[in-house]
Amino acid sequence: MIKIVSFKICPFVQRVTALLEAKGLEYQVEYISLSDKPQWFLDISPNGQVPVMVTEGGVALFESEAIIEYIEEAYAPLEADVSLEQKALNRAWSYLAAKNYLVQCGTMRSRDAETLAEKSAKLGTAFDKIEKVLGDGPFFGGAQIGLVDIAWLVLLHRAQIIKDHTGFDFLEGRPKVQAWQRAIMATGLAQKAGAADFEEAFTTFYLADVTYLGRGMTDAGSQQIAASGGCGTATSGCC
Repeated sequence: MIKIVSFKICPFVQRVTALLEAKGLEYQVEYISLSDKPQWFLDISPNGQVPVMVTEGGVALFESEAIIEYIEEAYAPLEADVSLEQKALNRAWSYLAAKNYLVQCGTMRSRDAETLAEKSAKLGTAFDKIEKVLGDGPFFGGAQIGLVDIAWLVLLHRAQIIKDHTGFDFLEGRPKVQAWQRAIMATGLAQKAGAADFEEAFTTFYLADVTYLGRGMTDAGSQQIAASGGCGTATSGCC
């Protein structure tokens, strides 16, 4: 069976497990602490990072992009009859998502209103770009979920959790992306791709008292955040 070595709230891991779920492949997950990495993990992970995927043949693969490519080629593709040009475009749009995983992580850990406004604006440029190319949906390529959807699922899932807990919407003013988010979340893949206590672990880290979002956006800069496309109200009730 496929084995995934994971850190519970790692976005790069979720992209891999979401693809495995979408393909209906069986796998097992072993979680490790990134602050105390076991030697066996370091022995199979040249970069010392998760995810690592041990294939059914016992080969340890590292780097999420390489793992995604392997899964797509080793098992039935999510989308059939895709042209070479579209495959290249799909890889490019998927890369844009992955390039913003850590941007989103840093944004959610913002300690004050000014930092959150600045970082969310940077993250928002990626959502603006995908907003312009989304069609009638429900998914990126039409009626069937594909690799681009899986890549962006990570960003959209985290944005949904933040909105649910704080009222702050990273996607405000982008109706196509919001509709896309609803369609992807409705598949249940985001929840299936994480641990049973994923949301608890996620909110414990990103909505801690040290973060502006975790404090309920009650600093003096709340008005600024509301006006810049975050929470729809400047009161503490939005959490």
